[in-house]
Amino acid sequence: MLAEPERLAHGLWFVVADFEGRVRGWRFERTATAADSVVPAWQGPAPTSWTSSMSREEYRAAVDEVRARIYDGDVYQANICRVLSAPLATPGGRGPTPDDARALARLLAAGNPAPYAAHVAVTGAAGAGDGVWVVSASPELFLRIDGSTITSAPIKGTATVAADLLDKDVAENVMITDLVRNDLQQVCVPGSIRVPHLLDVEEHPGLVHLVSTVTGELLPELVSDPARWRRILGATFPPGSVSGAPKESALSLIARLETVPRGPYCGAVGWIDGDAGTAELAVGIRTFWSEPDDDGDHVLRFGTGAGITWESDPTAEWEETELKARRLVALASSDGHGSAQHG
Repeated sequence: MLAEPERLAHGLWFVVADFEGRVRGWRFERTATAADSVVPAWQGPAPTSWTSSMSREEYRAAVDEVRARIYDGDVYQANICRVLSAPLATPGGRGPTPDDARALARLLAAGNPAPYAAHVAVTGAAGAGDGVWVVSASPELFLRIDGSTITSAPIKGTATVAADLLDKDVAENVMITDLVRNDLQQVCVPGSIRVPHLLDVEEHPGLVHLVSTVTGELLPELVSDPARWRRILGATFPPGSVSGAPKESALSLIARLETVPRGPYCGAVGWIDGDAGTAELAVGIRTFWSEPDDDGDHVLRFGTGAGITWESDPTAEWEETELKARRLVALASSDGHGSAQHG
């Protein structure tokens, strides 16, 4: 879509952006609200079949490396992630279908409701590579646009209960909120950036987050520019909460330390209505996606990570990634009631 951003100026588009920069969108001839039709039961991977792209020891070593780069002054914070994977048995060896996506989305909505939940499942033409299968229970707003107003609500700081949030969580949230302010300043009227909410505590199933809200007024020339998404995403993507600060230095460190691409995880999932001048994109966290592995077998993936600062304890950061994954991976395993093991 960034190759032809002007296409987003008309019609309702459903968008999936990979963390690495690929942005895809689909527009359908007809849209309708889904009826309460019968959806097949979700059949996920076995609870014990999940593996991690980084072991506990590898993740702890990555945290130590980030702290060393912070000590050297290269970065202030970096988000380090790992990807969990499990084989997904599907009839006849086919990949999961749009009905499977609806089934998993319904299961997550019941067991882990999220304000920016979404699923996008498009069957691509054979060999075309234009299909997608993503189911997200994201709690985080990346960008909302309503006319000339743009809003972002970065999450930084996670604990089981509010009383367990640390000074480190507060400092991290303030740091990333400032980064988001700087990102939005590139496409907003000078002086229009506001932070109406700083360090709000939001409760979600099994954990709490610190959330801040940043708003601004888009530059007048961008409000009507048919190619404005090239500039907006160029200034703000990937989201600051899942990259780090300074962003370019953090992205360089992430590319060196992480062992697999993030794909839709930590990217963006949502919709853009070019005719109405509105949009809502979630940060692609708490997100499952399916794709064939190197052998052509279909795999279900789920990403989890943590923001690393100088005050980070490697073991505590690993445990944060476990906390973020535990409930959702358990829901998606088998019939949704298993307990996953993925260390």
